[in-house]
Amino acid sequence: MALQPAIPNASTQRLPHVQELLSKISSAFAGKTFRPAPLLRQADLQTLAAYVWPRRRRLQDSYAHDEPRVFEVAAGVKVLSFCRWQNERHTKPTVVLWHGIEGSASAVYMLSFANKAFIAGFNVVRVNIRNCGGTEHLTPTLYHGGLSEDLRSIIEELIREGCKQIFALGFSLGGNMVLKMAGEYGSHVPSELVATCAISPSVDLAASADLINRKRNWLYHQSFVIKLKRKIRLKHRLYPDLYDPASIKNVRTLEEFDEAYTSKANGFADANDYYVRASSIRVAENIRIPTLIIHSQDDPFIPFAPLRAKVFSDNPYILIVGPEKGGHVAFVSGKMNGGDRFWAENRALEFFSMAAAELTIS
Repeated sequence: MALQPAIPNASTQRLPHVQELLSKISSAFAGKTFRPAPLLRQADLQTLAAYVWPRRRRLQDSYAHDEPRVFEVAAGVKVLSFCRWQNERHTKPTVVLWHGIEGSASAVYMLSFANKAFIAGFNVVRVNIRNCGGTEHLTPTLYHGGLSEDLRSIIEELIREGCKQIFALGFSLGGNMVLKMAGEYGSHVPSELVATCAISPSVDLAASADLINRKRNWLYHQSFVIKLKRKIRLKHRLYPDLYDPASIKNVRTLEEFDEAYTSKANGFADANDYYVRASSIRVAENIRIPTLIIHSQDDPFIPFAPLRAKVFSDNPYILIVGPEKGGHVAFVSGKMNGGDRFWAENRALEFFSMAAAELTIS
């Protein structure tokens, strides 16, 4: 099946339908304001509670038989995904999920959303970003926060295989990738890609690096740095000619890691060049697909402020939902909402379901 990109002016012709959809979404969400659980009003408590909430065991049966699949996203570069298909899969909508920094396709928020989406009638594809989820052996490269080309490769392969309605969801760093992909497509977005959503996205990588470097965020920061340094040691064992672990001892921060490793491995001049070129804020004004961004204003280490930029707020294809509270990829509600307390997951699924019903491929 040949990929059929939308013609350049198709998105303009479609804008009234998109605005009508986003208006309906906004109205639907108006009566479902996020209210944090009483003991989880503080941002760090929200974030940590979502991480440790005992739901993985409950979800175990839902993903036990997911089909592993390897996508070759570039020459010699492979990523591992896990697919769950409905009967007559090509007649059903498909949602593709990407996780955050040093996460994996098995992150609990990925498993949770996948379960909800499958119950709602979607095919689900959970994707490991390059090197994540124990897949360091599948590529000699390192990942970075702007790898939108990997997302495009997977989505376009699914389209060639006959998937007719595709939805992309990214969490945190994966959210930045999804938004960057949408902006790079611009008016040429494939008609099969119906809508995108980002939860707690790091749309400005420099601003995110600055915020996580604050003393209050030491726990989060060091957790990421330790995992990334461990990854370099493993990559050195797999590809000794490509990775020199000697500089690791001098790395104390994410920015220092990106300066020493991420930027150099991916063709950027330095960390600052990487942050500028890989941030979705640079291309957000070009997004021409219905897009929902959910981001709490109290996110402890990914700032909300960049979402106030006109490239987001003045784009009629983007709906930003920014509760005052919610932490990072958390949004643990005080009330059971749609079967559980995880408010942002439920709103993302509601958005996709309404988009699947309202928007059709022309």
